[in-house]
Amino acid sequence: MTDDAYLFLADDIPGPGRPGTPVSVAGELECLQTPAVRAWLDAHRTDAASPALRVVPPEETGMIPEGAERLPVPLTAEELDGVRRAGATDQVAAVEQELLSYRDSEEGRDALLHRALAAGVPAHRIVELSGVDPTVLPTTPHS
Repeated sequence: MTDDAYLFLADDIPGPGRPGTPVSVAGELECLQTPAVRAWLDAHRTDAASPALRVVPPEETGMIPEGAERLPVPLTAEELDGVRRAGATDQVAAVEQELLSYRDSEEGRDALLHRALAAGVPAHRIVELSGVDPTVLPTTPHS
């Protein structure tokens, strides 16, 4: 298990501007079957299919709106990766896939690291995906 992610309700935030990832697109999450999560959902008269039910990985808990109903949930590494991929923009997702592929090659490393930073991939995520030493990351992204 990893650090806790959070489920939260974004009822008061309209449409596509809602922070976090809809649970319905994050993939199967084991925590949704636990008595604690089911009781929390029941208490808030919602279910996993609700577009207001969102999930964020541990590093993005700061995006949960103040006052939103929230619940910490443990996710497996695979589930957490799925949540991150589901919440990534197409550009970030494409660069993250390149970073995963990079593990087996050093060709074009600097350009890839710059592109990842410019796309908005957090430094800790670049290190996690590519396996590079954090000290080799450029200090500023190039477009």
